[in-house]
Amino acid sequence: MKLLIINGPNINLLGVREKHIYGNESYEDLLRFIDEACQKAGVEHECFQSNHEGDIVDKIQQALGVFDGIVINPAAYTHTSVAILDALKAVNLPAVEVHLSDISQREEFRKISYAGMACQATFAGLGFKGYEKAILYLKELVK
Repeated sequence: MKLLIINGPNINLLGVREKHIYGNESYEDLLRFIDEACQKAGVEHECFQSNHEGDIVDKIQQALGVFDGIVINPAAYTHTSVAILDALKAVNLPAVEVHLSDISQREEFRKISYAGMACQATFAGLGFKGYEKAILYLKELVK
């Protein structure tokens, strides 16, 4: 099994941005956590991060026939991107949405998730652990 793990805008600034929301751990720490979680689960993976919506759409489209599922943290594009929603629907791969913070407890505009409309599950507010839960969920789903 091979998963594509996508992180959207500003995730690369973990450990720098809004520490009261996202904590002190860096993006490199997140990548190490994902590597360990995938290794433990026996899952191959590729991580991708971009601050550009079109690059994320392109990467989702390129996943077709290469990956068995997608873990996506669309970050700010969660609440704005119909293009990412449409890409996820178009490739029709099992997908799980992840958010480090609990978007349902934040500003009103963050409660809408377009990407989530194409996902089988969402893990929010669990920090890095949400990625592990998403990986294990997809591993069980795709079996």
